[in-house]
Amino acid sequence: MAWDFSTDPEFAEQLAWMRDFVRDEIWPLETIAGELDQAGLDRAYEPLQARVKERGLWAAHLSPELGGQGFGQVKLGLMHEILGSSPFAPNAFGNQAPDSGNSEILALAGTPEQKERYLHPLLAGDLKSSFSMTEPDTPGSDPTQLRTRAVRDRDGWVIDGLKWFSSNASIADFLIVMAVTDPDARPHQRASMFVVDVDTPGVEILRDVPTMGHPQEHFGRLGGHAEIRYTGVRVPAGALLGGEGEGFLIAQHRLVPGRIHHCMRWLGVSRRAFDMLCERSLYRRPHGGPLADKQTVQNWIADSAAQMQAARLMTLHAAWVMDTEGAGAARQDVALIKFFGAQVLHDVIDRALQAHGALGYSTDLPLESMYRFARAARIYDGPDEVHRQSVARQILRGYEAPAGGVPTEHVPTRRAAARDRFAELLEAVTADD
Repeated sequence: MAWDFSTDPEFAEQLAWMRDFVRDEIWPLETIAGELDQAGLDRAYEPLQARVKERGLWAAHLSPELGGQGFGQVKLGLMHEILGSSPFAPNAFGNQAPDSGNSEILALAGTPEQKERYLHPLLAGDLKSSFSMTEPDTPGSDPTQLRTRAVRDRDGWVIDGLKWFSSNASIADFLIVMAVTDPDARPHQRASMFVVDVDTPGVEILRDVPTMGHPQEHFGRLGGHAEIRYTGVRVPAGALLGGEGEGFLIAQHRLVPGRIHHCMRWLGVSRRAFDMLCERSLYRRPHGGPLADKQTVQNWIADSAAQMQAARLMTLHAAWVMDTEGAGAARQDVALIKFFGAQVLHDVIDRALQAHGALGYSTDLPLESMYRFARAARIYDGPDEVHRQSVARQILRGYEAPAGGVPTEHVPTRRAAARDRFAELLEAVTADD
């Protein structure tokens, strides 16, 4: 089957509009965002979101009946490549994390009542959400070890546990919580998902965890990555999302396409850093000539272009496989782009920052924040090592050990086999004569 990443002319026109809109209207927002609190930032987004809605690009990841466009992964990937150039662009288009993933969960597994209460207000921008799965005391790379429990009690559930890196929880209206409902079930059938109002008694937001990407001074204005204690949190039976024990299955529906979107956004960041690298090479003139004449910088530009092209084609291929064959068929491709794309993101930004010297290290340019962002890409949505292991295991299933432990390409063995074969052929020819 031939690969086909092409889109219709109408969508190509939309992509061109998005490029201009993000660069002209959203990039400038980055320079004043630090002066705004959450309410001020929400007000700044309002006119931008209105224009996006007029273009019919709001919440494009969802089906038309939910107010989206029902775009396939290739179209969404091309869209996210543009939005990735600014951390503020996704909010203007209604597909910011974690709200976009949570809206997909609610659309997939939510009851009519849950959609009415949470999904529709979320899409309208009237509610904010958080996804609460990661725990400080269990390995994030192995969610089968989750300890947070949800126990049946009368006509509902009681949740107890400790979570952290629940993004935006400190400004969220509701949480989607992953908790173990049957510790004796098979590993991937132990956990379930619940939708929990953040003001439910027993939900305690302990802190926003300071990180490289969200330092301490960031908090108090915008949502960070919260640590949350759940103590005797009582929720009704109707808080269960999907069926009992379906938490991991629902999460995979969220995470697989989400990784494609991440990788395309990383390409948007990489392209912006690459443009800065090329521009710098032309105007900075150390040691008698522009940086563009230095072989090292030429190598940086060429290597960055090759890496970005490879990552882009790999990511679009993963999106195309998902569109044509489904998420299951794309798992290996998605694992490949997750760790490869993260490395490309780091390498391109690192070169651009190095070329800018002290200016790149300062906050006068966005490169230093890009660099901090790039380091996190190797951890979230599964650490790179886990994805590498997954890819290697899937590849090795197509091989088997050679008989006797002798390599298939062992020359002496092949030479002896060839001599025997030629002897057989010669004997056959002689017999015919």
